[in-house]
Amino acid sequence: MIRRTVHFSGRVQGVGFRYTTCRISARFAVTGYVRNLPDGRVEAVMEGRATEITQFVDSIAEQMRGFIGEIAVVDSGATGEFDQFEVRS
Repeated sequence: MIRRTVHFSGRVQGVGFRYTTCRISARFAVTGYVRNLPDGRVEAVMEGRATEITQFVDSIAEQMRGFIGEIAVVDSGATGEFDQFEVRS
């Protein structure tokens, strides 16, 4: 199990990015959250198996490709703190 923090930049706020990400998460065995950041990026923090997380991020990138300018990824150890994947304010 890993924890992956992903920052999406581009035109990612105000386009349904968080809710699309949450809908996509239902297809994968991941937990965590997605939220808007004050600097205009969207942050997604997820935990699960590396292969599930990679497929999840790839699906987000494919679905929202017209809005994403850059994706930054940082992996760390899973904490087990999440029960589900959700949208946060």
